[in-house]
Amino acid sequence: MELFGIKRQLASTAGLVGLVALWASGALIVGNQALLPSPLAVGLRLVNDVTNPLFWNSVWHTFAESLLGCVFGTLFALPLAYLIYKNAWLSAACAPLVSVSQAIPSVAIAPLLVIWIGYGLVAISVLCALMVFFPILVNTVLGLKSLPADVIEAARLDGAGGLTLLALIEAPLALPALLAGLRNGFTLSVIGAVVGEFVMGGQGLGARLSLQSAAADMTGLFSTVTVLCFLAALAFASIAAIERHSQTIRALR
Repeated sequence: MELFGIKRQLASTAGLVGLVALWASGALIVGNQALLPSPLAVGLRLVNDVTNPLFWNSVWHTFAESLLGCVFGTLFALPLAYLIYKNAWLSAACAPLVSVSQAIPSVAIAPLLVIWIGYGLVAISVLCALMVFFPILVNTVLGLKSLPADVIEAARLDGAGGLTLLALIEAPLALPALLAGLRNGFTLSVIGAVVGEFVMGGQGLGARLSLQSAAADMTGLFSTVTVLCFLAALAFASIAAIERHSQTIRALR
């Protein structure tokens, strides 16, 4: 198992090095920093950015919006997922709504939120919550519906039911699916925060990207996008760490 983990880390590192090498080659071929800045130029700009307190203020705003959206989206998705799992009628009623919702781009929802809620942290967090809600809902429902029927039946025969069955059997066994939904959801939450700041304004990295785009500051754009990628990767790695330390998931593997 440890050997597999080492190989996976080496593969990830090799992929990242290959991507940077491809980027550097492309920058050399283009030969114009205004069109495609080199990794070195972006790295120097990134160092300059991280020494600026205003930059960290932008990072904090985007992170806070994403985190709030993720928390609220999860709090609404989990109870509904359990109700859908328990109620076949509700499952049939929600299925087309979930499908339709996935076809609506976040950039189309943002102007509606401006009208209904206004500008600021709350509206952007709601947009993030909407983007997080459906991946977590779908993954959790699939996880619950794929639970082994014999295990559930055996628990019921032993007298487990209601909250006891949920807490001791259903929730732990559905945890891998829930965490997979969270991994995807938080990444989408970061995207939602950026889109929200593009449309609604704000003080986060999305607003910073908007200003850099208007100024044709390609090096700045690449620097900010790199930080956004790091935020998403950090969230992904944090949830993956929770998975690795979960006794339930270790037992299932």
